[in-house]
Amino acid sequence: MKGQQGALSHVRVLDLSRILAGPWTTQCLGDLGADVIKVERPGVGDDTRSWGPPYLEGDDQRSAYFCSVNRNKRSLALDIADPEAVDALKRIARQSQVVVENFKQGALARYGLDYASLAAENPALVYCSITGFGQQGPESGRAGYDFMIQGMAGLMSVTGEPGGMPMKVGVALSDVLTGLNATVAILAALNHAERTGEGQHIDMSLFDVTVASLANQAANYLFTGDAPERLGNAHPNIVPYQVFDVADGHLILAVGNDAQFRRFCVLAGREEWADDERFATNDARVRHREELVSRVASAMRERSRGDWLADLEEAGIPAGPINDIAQAFGEEQAIFRGLARSIQDEHGFSVPSVRSPLGLSATPPELRRAPPRVGEHTREVLEELAGLEGEALEKLLGRD
Repeated sequence: MKGQQGALSHVRVLDLSRILAGPWTTQCLGDLGADVIKVERPGVGDDTRSWGPPYLEGDDQRSAYFCSVNRNKRSLALDIADPEAVDALKRIARQSQVVVENFKQGALARYGLDYASLAAENPALVYCSITGFGQQGPESGRAGYDFMIQGMAGLMSVTGEPGGMPMKVGVALSDVLTGLNATVAILAALNHAERTGEGQHIDMSLFDVTVASLANQAANYLFTGDAPERLGNAHPNIVPYQVFDVADGHLILAVGNDAQFRRFCVLAGREEWADDERFATNDARVRHREELVSRVASAMRERSRGDWLADLEEAGIPAGPINDIAQAFGEEQAIFRGLARSIQDEHGFSVPSVRSPLGLSATPPELRRAPPRVGEHTREVLEELAGLEGEALEKLLGRD
């Protein structure tokens, strides 16, 4: 399945990760052209293979969850508790530019697959470790899971309705954000290694990433010492900027500045709000949130969603519908951009996928490989990269 040369077509990634944060990282690199060798447990594979239903029709080894983060990879089934398998992995690591792993802190040292061991033979190696809490600190030995991290890092404290139960985000956002941040770090480290020949160890923590991703909410706390509270669909620093009921449903109104607010007041037939000192500026609107929002809510219920959206768009005021995922993929923009794709594998299966959002003009991401079956590429990888043949190859394959 060869296509055009991707931006990272010169890079090989030895992927010792599983579940979501690590595989999201390596899928991003694979989308950009890297040769990603995914190491899996023989027979069982990545845990997420069985995280279903749904599964690929006719193939209960590839769940939708697994397929969402494992395209553009080759699967190598080896048991890292087997010294001969470890020796093969070390040979592959010597020919790789990147290693990604998400074992517990220090766990790979017992097999000689830690950064220090591999870098001794490949000094330019970029080695990315992804854990819940990082390589040092009082919590570094703990396992970290997205749901738990969303709670510990404060994200759930600002998600949900006021006075209601704290809520997690509807996808494993801490894992996804960690994967994206790990990808950025790897690309930076590769650039450094290509200029200097010096690799490095990247320490990625789900906890660190989630706290850093609190963005303005983290800054709100650091500026004031007061922990932000849940505001439901409202914005802590901008008003009116939330979901409102309309005559036939809901819509998002996102007034971003004072000029937009004045135009909204005209549309709503409440021009006097724009000159009211309680509402004339965003600072004042935030301070008088309850008074204004109750007025806006009353006005919004007077008209239908379609009428509001048409007039708000014409006036240049940000607003939009609240789609379910089927409706999101059905949006004209989603169809035009080709966000829903599929990849044909070598066994005749068509695997649904989402197009990478990385819009590179010269080296765009490409769907080169469907998510693999467990060990689908073990023989070719061991022959090609570990230099195994004959009895040694068959002996290792026999343990798959």
